[in-house]
Amino acid sequence: MCGIIGYVGKREALPIVLDGLHRLEYRGYDSAGVAIHSGKGIKTARAVGKVAMLVEACDGKNFGGTAGLGHTRWATHGKPAEKNTHPHTDCTKSFYIAHNGIIENHDELRDELRAKGHTFKSETDSEVIAHLLEEEYRIFGSFEQAAQLTLQKIRGTYGLAMVSSYEPKKIIAARMGAPIVLGLGENENFVASDASPLLSHTRTVLYLQDGEMAVVMPDSYFVTTLDNKVVERGSETIEWDADKMQKGGYAHFTLKEIKEGPEVIENTLRGRLITENGLAKLGGLQSIEAKIRAVKRIIIVACGTALHAARVGEYMLEEYAGIPVEVEFSSEFRYRKPMIDVETLVIAISQSGETADTLEAIREAKRKGATTLGIVNVVGSTIARETDVGIYNHAGPEISVLSTKAYISQLAVLALLTVFLGRQRQLSLSMGKRILEELETLPPKIEKIFEQEQKIRKLAKRYAKYRHMLYLGRKYNFATAYEGALKVKEASYIHAEGCGAGEMKHGFIAMIDKAFPTVAIAPSDSVYDKMLSNIQEIKARGGRVLVIASEGDTRAIKLADDTLTIPKTLEMLSPILAIVPLQLFAYYLTLERKLDPDRPRNLAKSVTVE
Repeated sequence: MCGIIGYVGKREALPIVLDGLHRLEYRGYDSAGVAIHSGKGIKTARAVGKVAMLVEACDGKNFGGTAGLGHTRWATHGKPAEKNTHPHTDCTKSFYIAHNGIIENHDELRDELRAKGHTFKSETDSEVIAHLLEEEYRIFGSFEQAAQLTLQKIRGTYGLAMVSSYEPKKIIAARMGAPIVLGLGENENFVASDASPLLSHTRTVLYLQDGEMAVVMPDSYFVTTLDNKVVERGSETIEWDADKMQKGGYAHFTLKEIKEGPEVIENTLRGRLITENGLAKLGGLQSIEAKIRAVKRIIIVACGTALHAARVGEYMLEEYAGIPVEVEFSSEFRYRKPMIDVETLVIAISQSGETADTLEAIREAKRKGATTLGIVNVVGSTIARETDVGIYNHAGPEISVLSTKAYISQLAVLALLTVFLGRQRQLSLSMGKRILEELETLPPKIEKIFEQEQKIRKLAKRYAKYRHMLYLGRKYNFATAYEGALKVKEASYIHAEGCGAGEMKHGFIAMIDKAFPTVAIAPSDSVYDKMLSNIQEIKARGGRVLVIASEGDTRAIKLADDTLTIPKTLEMLSPILAIVPLQLFAYYLTLERKLDPDRPRNLAKSVTVE
């Protein structure tokens, strides 16, 4: 969700904050604002729309000042409007706050503060924080104590940065369920909701943990708990650099990240293959290898795109590792009474490692004695820290709101995990070797799919006129259908439904006509003939069909109106290839409809609230 950037040092703050907001825009982009210390208190600017609108609002104004903060918003409480744009202030305009998350008890706090004479100007839950700071400061006269007492009174989730006109060389940051990272420089320091805006300034960072508060000054910082216990924890060094955050000559991050697919697979596999022994080396699992060997059941929790990866992993793990697997919506997991014990492994999949529902599912699993494993792309993220063990994707930063390269890296990690667990159990040496060898062939095979890019672009021009689409898949590509449809919905706003092909006759077929095309994922696999039957049924009812087929397949091509092909691979790995033309198809559909694929409406990259 929303993005926060704060700076305190010797340089002019506004350009640093605005640049940081540009880099954070993928987290939220319906409005943005800044609050900068000047020689005469704190100056602010706010604008509805993307950060470019805020830059226009700041143009020509002399902010001055070497400390301040900025925020780019994804609306939760209150529609996108200037009055709801952060940073929010109190009645005296002495405190300004930028907040990510939800304050669950904001109604009761608002009532208490109104009774004390406070006036509210926004519809947001966040504004109560600024007024609480004002109230506590009036009593105690200390910014730090006011912040601490305020944090003790609010209930919910927050990543928070606060400044005060009383102490212009200080930013106070805090975290509870929403990420906050400190960037540590020379005679300057930073606060942000993730590392992306920090990389052009410093690679040295410190991630706050839940229930911690940081007081940040130009040449120093310290971290305490909310009950004032000093936290002593060393900083970390970020390995990837700012160049990775740039478009690299591509028109959009979405296309850049799709095209990074071959490199992503190589990075995900690097150092993890012991091919001659048919083994996967997953260093994070070594500390509890014996415990994992005893696991009798796996539950995978995830949301959105990660959930679709989980469904592919379910097939992989059951077929090759011989372990019963259930896939759960993270958002529903803890509202059931899942049967969990010490022989259960709960796997959380999350690109950001901050997905609120997935994090809460992990916490519930740990309370019930399960072993937990995180598959995440962001080093130092909350899920990475709170699970017992973890596997990093090594996909590099994903900036587009659409998840593309992270998805294929998740599938590759699940294949490695399948080999790791399978070789502990029933998977033969020869099959282990075959899977690993085939994984290594995927990068050039993805490159071969890219050779069809112009054809995909032409197909997108043809299909962009449709308002509805059906995506069909079976077995391993059941989830590919859902993920392909999700990409179209997210970016082009065409209504697309994913469907397990066996379910087509149980309702979906009623929608088929000449204005309702179908995308069928039909590689040459164990359910190929069944997919051809589905395609024939659609054609018999006048439906147009675009088929994703294996190279050399003539039967599907004869049936289809349009065809894209993927190289042949193992059935379990076919989703890694099959999703690539669908990602490109969704991207070009979006361009045909004159929309921004990087910034779909109403969506944000990391969902850190329930």
